[in-house]
Amino acid sequence: MKQISLRTIFSRFKWRISLTMLLVSAESFLGLLYPLLIGLAINDLIDQNYTGLYYLVYLGIAELIIGSARRFYDTRIYSGIYKEIVVELVDKEYAKNSTVSKTSARTSLLNEFIEFMENSMPEIVSVVIGIIGTLGIIFALNINVFFACLGMLVLVLGTYAASGQLNLNFNKGFNDQLEKQVEHLESRNRLSITNHYEQLMKWNIKLSDLETVNYFVIWLGIIALFAYTPLTVVESGVVKYGMVFAIFMYVFDYIERLVTTPLFIQQLIRLKEISDRFDN
Repeated sequence: MKQISLRTIFSRFKWRISLTMLLVSAESFLGLLYPLLIGLAINDLIDQNYTGLYYLVYLGIAELIIGSARRFYDTRIYSGIYKEIVVELVDKEYAKNSTVSKTSARTSLLNEFIEFMENSMPEIVSVVIGIIGTLGIIFALNINVFFACLGMLVLVLGTYAASGQLNLNFNKGFNDQLEKQVEHLESRNRLSITNHYEQLMKWNIKLSDLETVNYFVIWLGIIALFAYTPLTVVESGVVKYGMVFAIFMYVFDYIERLVTTPLFIQQLIRLKEISDRFDN
């Protein structure tokens, strides 16, 4: 059995996973068009024209069909992948004479990979496509807002690059303690169990504190972008109400995607630590 990681799982089941990623990409590209079509619909309605509104409805129906099909497919694909890999993992742990505590903990950790691929990976693809696509559309609508959004992206990536190793170390400490959980519970020693959970929560607090510091830095940038956008849009002389609305929607959408990015970065760091653990 090869090392368990996102890369090896994707390589092994690439055709099944590629299909769901294709559906996610199509869904994400359609989602990018909402603010633009809403803006065009507003302009058309001001002129007593319903064409833009019809396009908006067609877009919603297309995304609904693709999104529903993808969710039906995802559940079945990732359930099958988990069933195949978890049995191999248990066999590997038995061959190494691992304790029941460690084997149980690692099957739970493996489930994090599958849950990440089913629930978080589609969102990551959507966020990446959304960030790139939104930047492209904002570039076409207002160059000054584009550069401000680009600066916000650099701030987010720089913040997590600076704290990445610390995050990895904290996750390692948390998982080291988690693997001892069944052992402590089986001891039925109240002091041992209390100490175990105290140590577990100490690592959890360290991870939370680090995330809070990152959150504070990133939101300073977001507040600055919020203040800058209306100022520069008004000064640029945009007069069509629909396009002004579209710019603001794209900036809000862009910020929403950036705010969710840290969660995915933290998950990837945690999965990297888990992947290294499976080889030990």
